[in-house]
Amino acid sequence: MKILKFGGSSVANAGCIRSVAALIMKSAAANDRIAVVVSAYQGVTDKLVELSRLAAKGDESYKRELELLSERHITAVKELVPVTQQSSVLANIKVWLNDLEDILHGVFLVGECSRRMVDYIMSFGERLSAFTIAAHLKSCGLPAHFLDAREVIKADENWGHGKVFFEESYSNIRRYFETNGGLHVVTGFIASTANKDTVTLGRGGSDFTAAILGAALKAAEIEILTDVDGVMTADPRKVPKAFYIPCLTYEEMMELSHFGAKVIYPPTLQPALDFHIPVRIRNTFNPEFHGTVVAGDSSGHDFVITGISSIEKISLLRIEGSGMVGVAGIAMRLFGALARCDINIILITQASSEHTICLAVDPGSTAEARKVIESEFALEISSKLIDPVVIEDGLSIVSVVGENMRRTTGIAAKLFSALGNNGINIVAIAQGSSELNISIVISQKDEVKALNALHDEFFFTKTKSLNLFVAGTGLIASTLLSQIHSQKQRLRDELLLDIRLVGITNTKKQALSEEGLDTERIEELLSGAKSAGGIASFIDEMLRLNLPNTVFVDCTASDEVVRHYERVLLKSIAVVTPNKRAQSGELTQFKRMRDISRKRSAPFLYETSVGAGLPVIGTLNDLLKSGDEIVRIEAVLSGTLSFIFNSFDGSHPFSSVVMEAKQRGFTEPDPREDLSGQDVARKLLILAREAGMALERSEVEVENLVPEKCRSASTVEEFFELLKGEDQEFSRRSQALRAEGKKLCYIGSIQGGRARVALEAIDSSHPFYGLSGSDNIISFTTKRYSSRPLVVQGPGAGAEVTAAGVFADIIKTAHIN
Repeated sequence: MKILKFGGSSVANAGCIRSVAALIMKSAAANDRIAVVVSAYQGVTDKLVELSRLAAKGDESYKRELELLSERHITAVKELVPVTQQSSVLANIKVWLNDLEDILHGVFLVGECSRRMVDYIMSFGERLSAFTIAAHLKSCGLPAHFLDAREVIKADENWGHGKVFFEESYSNIRRYFETNGGLHVVTGFIASTANKDTVTLGRGGSDFTAAILGAALKAAEIEILTDVDGVMTADPRKVPKAFYIPCLTYEEMMELSHFGAKVIYPPTLQPALDFHIPVRIRNTFNPEFHGTVVAGDSSGHDFVITGISSIEKISLLRIEGSGMVGVAGIAMRLFGALARCDINIILITQASSEHTICLAVDPGSTAEARKVIESEFALEISSKLIDPVVIEDGLSIVSVVGENMRRTTGIAAKLFSALGNNGINIVAIAQGSSELNISIVISQKDEVKALNALHDEFFFTKTKSLNLFVAGTGLIASTLLSQIHSQKQRLRDELLLDIRLVGITNTKKQALSEEGLDTERIEELLSGAKSAGGIASFIDEMLRLNLPNTVFVDCTASDEVVRHYERVLLKSIAVVTPNKRAQSGELTQFKRMRDISRKRSAPFLYETSVGAGLPVIGTLNDLLKSGDEIVRIEAVLSGTLSFIFNSFDGSHPFSSVVMEAKQRGFTEPDPREDLSGQDVARKLLILAREAGMALERSEVEVENLVPEKCRSASTVEEFFELLKGEDQEFSRRSQALRAEGKKLCYIGSIQGGRARVALEAIDSSHPFYGLSGSDNIISFTTKRYSSRPLVVQGPGAGAEVTAAGVFADIIKTAHIN
């Protein structure tokens, strides 16, 4: 014996019903006997509830809606049943529709509709559907019969959620099927009371009907056919990476269903569990897919958890007070009072101090729950032994579920780490001793972010996703995106890292896509973007999306972007930048950013702000972390000035060497910006602060290489004319040094609490003497590296190396936490 159940989406229209009939015929041919349970046509139950509401408030528009509903059912008969067989089928359908019309008219006249009457009105959906489908199957040659479940399934008078009398119902079902052969199409969702009144089994109750039939008839399998391929690891609308679960246990399915997984109605599983009947969930529209089997064990997967589910909207009620500590019966009174008012409790948590109990309820029950609790404990509240109930709204519950969690260490640590690293605060926690479920209460705005972070943590432990938001579209940004694109596959294969560009902005336009932007089409995407640029609105969008593992990359030299760093870090979002402004700005602001970064577990990485792709800051930090002491740092930190003084040997005038550097693109448009030494001073200040010195920018001594007479030039051209007048002095100084075996070098140095940038004469014993081209060089003299300094040398500028350094910092963010 096999039970098939088809949901509303499976029987939405005549075309769907024909597909259902084909599946039924195929199953009937493969099994000794089957029974079919069907829901109302898609949307019909909601429409019937709406009709009862409209009629009850005296709105005559219910009549037009009823006409449309009647027409839909009559049309279905005409499309599904041959003309020669239609008359008797249509006669029955029209009798029921007339009954429905009369009932609604009565509701309209009296102006009210009881819960009992709503149940009866809703029952028409399943009765009309099942009767029509049975007639269609009969016309296809199957010995199909219509069975109104009210004849066999009995329940109490809890309207809307009838509690089934199982033994009586099982006995009725067995007796009916023993005396009635053929294939039966059974109405889902409905039952009858001892007084033969109609009661419904709760929304989704057609699944329950199928399970009751299966248990009574000791079916080999109960098959729930719907519009999805089975149970997924999470809601795919919220977690794009969710995938199908081939099998899971009854207990796992109950937990997932309770906490938001809508694939199956939770009470369905109890009758199946009682009689050890497998429940298979399959897709009506993809019948070849094996679906998900819910049974006694879930040995078919290797993950430590089975799935993650959530309840999007809940309210938390907190009852606390010293009068609860050590007092027997508090919990009994609390839960008893709520039960008497039919208030469902979703989650409970209590600390061992007994000072506080927290309850999660549906937001619609919050006001009544508070009223009930405060009434029950009125005496204690008036005596200040218990505080008035505190309500927290705007919350969600997220649950991780799995049999393999039992006796597996580290589950909670992974969960808390994944949430903490993404800045998600946990309001309450609940876990039973069965270790089958850990449930957390969090802010509703963090629900989707938490689901994705946990899904990655538990199901993609070998691959981590990073979501990039890039400010700036200049040469460094475009080079960075090109490098990421070219390395995408290697990152996945070797570093187990999936980097997605979610957003990019410049001053004019911004482009965003939660699914990821094509890094090869950025210029095209920005030109076609409708959203205006601007860093404030860009960051607003980044925070609104609230994606896990977000990294903000600032590829600008803008002070305005820097002003948003604190806001970004406070949301536990990593910041990666080659921009020097934050690290060399006001000391208190920089310290504040560093503190936020540490407290919020949000990496703040700026390796490329000093030596482009050279490992300068990382090397310095590693020395300090390992307990070494810095004695002296010396550095050539300008590729421009490195080129100028490595090329200036006296054979060409100084002004022509500067002009050559400008023509080769080494200098800023106005070379005075380079020669002033301010850029070198900012880089040196960053190193000084990393070394532990509390210096402000004004405390760095800087030798300005722009001669006094050249500083007031109004144009670059005028500057070069004036600089020619200084060539003789530069040549004299160079020749004198060369005679002594020395050369000029613009060096930044940190020693004894002092930071200084100056043009110095160095001889062959100095580690910088052999410097050539536009290379940067940094030497660290430390307690350990005392006789010979640790030297880092290489290109300190250029889009390729700078972008590569930013790329490396982005990758680091995935491994810091």
